[in-house]
Amino acid sequence: MSKKKIFNDPVYGFIGVPYGILFDLIEHPYFQRLRRIKQVGLTHYVYPGALHTRFHHALGALHLMHEAIEVLRSKDVEITEKEAEAVNIAILLHDIGHGPFSHALENLLIKIHHEDLSILFMEELNEIFEGKLSMAIQIFKNEYPKPFLYQLVSGQLDMDRLDYLNRDSFFTGVSEGVIGYDRIIKMLDVRDGNLVVEEKGIYSIEKFLIARRLMYWQVYLHKTVLAAEQMLIKAVKRIKELHEMGKPLILSPALSYFFNQSLTSQDFKNSRKQVLDQFAKLDDVDVIMALKDNLENEDLVLSFLAKSIINRELFKIELKNIPFERDYIQKMRQKLTNEIGPMGNELEHLIFGGTESNNEYSILKDEIRILFKNGKTVPMSEASDREIHSKIITKYYLCYPKIIC
Repeated sequence: MSKKKIFNDPVYGFIGVPYGILFDLIEHPYFQRLRRIKQVGLTHYVYPGALHTRFHHALGALHLMHEAIEVLRSKDVEITEKEAEAVNIAILLHDIGHGPFSHALENLLIKIHHEDLSILFMEELNEIFEGKLSMAIQIFKNEYPKPFLYQLVSGQLDMDRLDYLNRDSFFTGVSEGVIGYDRIIKMLDVRDGNLVVEEKGIYSIEKFLIARRLMYWQVYLHKTVLAAEQMLIKAVKRIKELHEMGKPLILSPALSYFFNQSLTSQDFKNSRKQVLDQFAKLDDVDVIMALKDNLENEDLVLSFLAKSIINRELFKIELKNIPFERDYIQKMRQKLTNEIGPMGNELEHLIFGGTESNNEYSILKDEIRILFKNGKTVPMSEASDREIHSKIITKYYLCYPKIIC
């Protein structure tokens, strides 16, 4: 038996990672960067314990993947040692492309989805590790002939979701997000190459779906978290605008690099190593430093936003199930103008709105399938005796400084 590196995880206890390619990937600077990327953005402004990182989450998902492989093998599902290693690599690196504050600043600094960046990182690491990630990349792209391996990495019941719900619930203290991840994993099986859940696990899946819906509205899309993260987005946009105007700013070299050029996915492909090396230097610290170093900036909008975020003097946020009336928005704009004076287009950085959407479960593709004792598999939406919420719920929000309340 190969020797293992032991990590003491607060959620699962001791996690063992075998020395070899997996541990070497964890040790690589590209992966170590995830220690400096918060898992749930500014959620700690509402739930103070939510300071865990993408590094924690990746290790947790790796642990659950190892458990799932052992369960499936015990049910005579053929998974070779090479396939097991590859799917473990895929889940370990599935979030390596996340930028500062995870989803909060997605597509703002660069116009590339984090999953596409994850693939680019994997391809670069594949060259560094002399082709040892080739099968993992196939699995991650859903190009491997055993689709259940991809479904374990990216599906409606993947190890990513099982870990982030369990972990985020733990660190926020929101008990509604607790799921029976261990029972769900023990109920997994494979039929016709696809991942299924044994009939006995159907109630655990129902609880999982309910927990996911509650966690989205109670944690991920909590109105105060939403206000804080939208303020962060506006602050970074303002920094970028001022940088393009040539205004004096104090920025880290990594942040300046991406503000100095509008990089496309093609730029990343053409100069992969150069651009990835720069992106790998970028994390939450760069953004927080940019806010702290510009607290007294001569630009009133940036200074106001930076102080508000750093000192947690968050904007008020209103939520509605229907769009806000234009007259109401104009009224709030006029109130703010009366307080701080005319600002023109800059006002959009201080009064802003938008939408947030979520659905509990998608019935459009890749449904969770339930395996009955007679060998028949049925989509979860048909197997459950409770209504599965597949409808997309959209809420409208409006944010503005509390000085006009």
